[in-house]
Amino acid sequence: MIDLKTINAVLGEFEDRGISRATMIDAIESAMATAYKREYGKRGQVIRAKLDLNSGTIAFEQVKTVVDDTTVRFPADGEIIPEEHHHAHPFHAEEEHLAEGELPRFDSEKHILIDDAKRMKRGVAVGEDIIFPLEPQDDFGRIAAQTAKQVVIQKVREAEKLSMMEEFGEKKGQIVGGIVQRMERGAIFVDLGRTTGIIPYEEQIPGERYRMGERIRAYLYAVDEGFRGVYLRLSRAHPQFVVRLFELEAPELASGAIEIKALAREPGSRTKIALASRDAHIDPVGSLVGQRGVRVSTVMSELGGERIDIIEWNADAKEFVKEALSPATPTEVVLNEADHRATVTVAEDEQSLAIGRGGQNVRLAAKLTGWNIDIVSTGGAEVAESNGESVAVAATEEDPAEAAGVMPTESVEIITDEAPQITGLPAEEELTSLPASDETVADKEEDRDKAKDE
Repeated sequence: MIDLKTINAVLGEFEDRGISRATMIDAIESAMATAYKREYGKRGQVIRAKLDLNSGTIAFEQVKTVVDDTTVRFPADGEIIPEEHHHAHPFHAEEEHLAEGELPRFDSEKHILIDDAKRMKRGVAVGEDIIFPLEPQDDFGRIAAQTAKQVVIQKVREAEKLSMMEEFGEKKGQIVGGIVQRMERGAIFVDLGRTTGIIPYEEQIPGERYRMGERIRAYLYAVDEGFRGVYLRLSRAHPQFVVRLFELEAPELASGAIEIKALAREPGSRTKIALASRDAHIDPVGSLVGQRGVRVSTVMSELGGERIDIIEWNADAKEFVKEALSPATPTEVVLNEADHRATVTVAEDEQSLAIGRGGQNVRLAAKLTGWNIDIVSTGGAEVAESNGESVAVAATEEDPAEAAGVMPTESVEIITDEAPQITGLPAEEELTSLPASDETVADKEEDRDKAKDE
């Protein structure tokens, strides 16, 4: 007999961990059946245990399957039948290895012939189970008890794994929050409550630093089932992380009134987003920017100051490429459909804006639009080209700085021909002559007195 108070306390504790009472009862029954078979059973027996939660008693029963000569084969004369091994491990029970199309050998411990079964139960058919009650037992040896414990632990682990797979499987593709647990080999382990998630080094924002105990949010992009449990893969560099952050800030995006058509991101540096509105009365760009930029500022703060360019998507490829190169303002866009290449003409003073630092602006624009982009000056000279992955900047014939005679280590002021200008102070701020010291005044008074005496 089992103490019901203890059983109910254990069941309640595991319910808090997401494991149902039915699962735990099944684990206990499986453990007791394994212990019974280990201590009192025979090889080949199929034993079940039934726990009565009202009385705390456990009933044991043997199950036999109804068979006939079409479902099993009978040992031939001279066939050697494997002997029973009393010390066989319950988790590694001997199973009969069958060739393809071969019937299992008849075993009186788990099979019963149809003729014998009909004497016990009317209308029984092949494949049904016949139940035989077994003598109750409460006294189990140390090995049997240890075996039962292992069965319960195994069942609990399987149930926890299944529960976490269901819970976090629903959260896949969403933002989850946790606490930084530790850093190991560049990866960050995040405590998510019931389990631990991992942010690989390549999924972190470059330049960010984390401390143990610090709260962190990340995008859950993979839920993998492993041998030891459930592995949760998190990312702060994933493009969808930006999308989910904006969904938290902009109800219009979360409700589907506006949609993100394209997104190009270089984590920790810059992101370009192309938006389209499904409602003519909603401004897509203004919805993400927010009043006085509060929405986009909140997202940028979460991303460590990453710059975000928000543009309106356009079905016209020429206009879309123009918008994608903002803040530069191209004067002309020529599309080559065959090579899927866009040649963009920009003014001389906007070449640096169109290319961006290290070619970042044109690279992100190419990735956002899906077009290979060539930047040319108004004079027709090619300045840069990008395929979305790399940027090639054309070398100019003469550097303007070098033409002015400026060396890389020199300043503009060194080669200027103009005379240095002196900043004039306002009249009220002009310096006045300092008064004489006290010693000088005293000497003058003394000289004046001497002159009077003379």
